[in-house]
Amino acid sequence: MSRMFGTVSMGIRAPIIRQGDDLVQIVTGCIQDAMKYDGLTPRDRDVVAMTEAIVARAQGNYASVDHIAKDVRNKLGGETVGVIFPILSRNRFAICLRGIAKGCKKIVLMLSYPSDEVGNHLIDWDMMDEKGVDPYKDVLSEKTYRELFGYIKHPFTGVDYVEYYSDLIRECGAEVEVVFANDPRAILKYTKNVIHCDIHTRARTKRILKAAGGERIFGLDEIMTESVDGSGYNPGYGLLGSNKSTEDTVKLFPRACQDLVEAIQAELLKITGKHIEVMVYGDGAFKDPVGKIWELADPVVSPAYTAGLEGTPNELKLKYLADNDFADLSGEALRDAIRDKIQQKDGSSLVGNMAAQGTTPRRLTDLIGSLCDLTSGSGDKGTPIVYIQGYFDNYTND
Repeated sequence: MSRMFGTVSMGIRAPIIRQGDDLVQIVTGCIQDAMKYDGLTPRDRDVVAMTEAIVARAQGNYASVDHIAKDVRNKLGGETVGVIFPILSRNRFAICLRGIAKGCKKIVLMLSYPSDEVGNHLIDWDMMDEKGVDPYKDVLSEKTYRELFGYIKHPFTGVDYVEYYSDLIRECGAEVEVVFANDPRAILKYTKNVIHCDIHTRARTKRILKAAGGERIFGLDEIMTESVDGSGYNPGYGLLGSNKSTEDTVKLFPRACQDLVEAIQAELLKITGKHIEVMVYGDGAFKDPVGKIWELADPVVSPAYTAGLEGTPNELKLKYLADNDFADLSGEALRDAIRDKIQQKDGSSLVGNMAAQGTTPRRLTDLIGSLCDLTSGSGDKGTPIVYIQGYFDNYTND
């Protein structure tokens, strides 16, 4: 072997991005600086990725609570609105909720339990079992919830989200009633006008509510799909994927960024002579087994990527080959046999092949986006661009 490194993921420092900045020049310029100052040597099929946050910021894709309120009022009538299945997040949902509350007279807030969609727990499973509560059937009022479970604070944030969301709604001038249920149809007892805030189950929720007699039914992906009084917007995802910007504004998920990734790819080809894949990434798609939180609060991991990132891995499991096909070999003979086996791959799908069993059956953009999210972090690292080498290598590449 002529090199020992396999896949390497590197955070690339970048300037603070502002509205109107030219990301093609900034991203490619940062890669050139990494080549000049840190010895980065680009290779074909490297990957350059940038966070969705800097794309949305460069686009100026922001909306205020007043913009949200106006859109909600126009679409749902401004009276009593059911807001169901929101995630428990000050960053992801609180400002959206403020806008919704300003756009109606009363909110019936229906929270899923024992946890929200991404794993933030309102109730401990064991405590729920002890109290004899059936999450598949039981609808709890706030009074019953408090009598059974008391005032529970999130273990990481220290926030009682029932109290926090209720206070926030009242501060915006709306009445609030809180209920706890997992069947979306439970909200129709209170109102036929509903905003369902779930992310990955939103199509099913809408179908169920419509079939059960819901009238004005909108998902978060259908709020802020067009500009309101000059605001930002996202035609495909609306408020989904938004993040808190200030106490009165949210940064929306970036829109129309396919041209951006292709332009960066073309510019990198001119600069390096290498064919480099490019993507925009948001949340990674992974779950914390201790905190129980599923990271993916964005509607997709990657809203835009170049064509070479389409598909899923097509790999052989080395330990399977070592333990089965070549169990009698060791040392250089084992290495050579495995390398020969890999080289025999002809590009056809290995799905169903026992030698591929146990390889990760996920989309490339979800896997690479998760790697990027972990590399760049969400705090003060200052590396919103990630450069990956060797992701498409295998044991035969020197």
